[in-house]
Amino acid sequence: MENNDCFEIRHLNFSYGNKQIFRDLNLSLPQGKITTILGGNGCGKSTLFQILTKNLKATGGKIFLNGQQLDQIGLKQFARKVAIVHQNNTAPGDILVEQLVAYGRIPFSYLGKAESRENDEKMIERAMKITGITSLRKKPVYALSGGQRQRVWIAMALAQGTKVLFLDEPTTFLDVRYQLQILRLVRQLNEKLGMTIIMVLHDINQAVNYSDEIVALSPQGDLVAQGVPEDVISKPVLKRVYGVELETVEAQERRIVLTI
Repeated sequence: MENNDCFEIRHLNFSYGNKQIFRDLNLSLPQGKITTILGGNGCGKSTLFQILTKNLKATGGKIFLNGQQLDQIGLKQFARKVAIVHQNNTAPGDILVEQLVAYGRIPFSYLGKAESRENDEKMIERAMKITGITSLRKKPVYALSGGQRQRVWIAMALAQGTKVLFLDEPTTFLDVRYQLQILRLVRQLNEKLGMTIIMVLHDINQAVNYSDEIVALSPQGDLVAQGVPEDVISKPVLKRVYGVELETVEAQERRIVLTI
């Protein structure tokens, strides 16, 4: 495994019943970068997310996290290394923001020791400050907008203090204003905190503009391309990934995919 790789996937196989999702997939996800997994519906991107976050178990192959085999890492130890924000998150509506963020410290609980509580409080305050939700701390979750709730979930993940963050379609159900706020926050977490971020997105142009690397999967779950957005996002790759002809244009030194 290369020193600059966070995850390494070797000969991954996975099936749902008789349906083969991945067959001998090999993939490396770099350390310290924002990597986005792209693909059409049913290509396996969410399944790959679930396998990498230990919610599903591969039926074959090996996965390594910083050189350690993933299936040999216990859940509590994994939660000290990796934080996850799922697409659909639920919490009691009347729970306060600061209470929900505090759940991120559960993997580090040490039977109520004073030094542990002090560190927990520092991490919770830090997470709320970074995500800009300190002023919301006493508000119940039900009173928040969709964009504010997403920031709270990210703050809970940040409270874990991990160096790796998984985000499953973090802009889904948000209007464009909040989508941009969340993606700019993601970039900030990477650039200022050095976090490795692995996310699933549907929006191709968001992936192009907010990713260091893109992993493109075919409808059959094969790796079509991986690399910097400018190399991956091309008409031939888009055709293989989505099955349609999509034009790309250059605007303000950025590549834009025309989806109309």
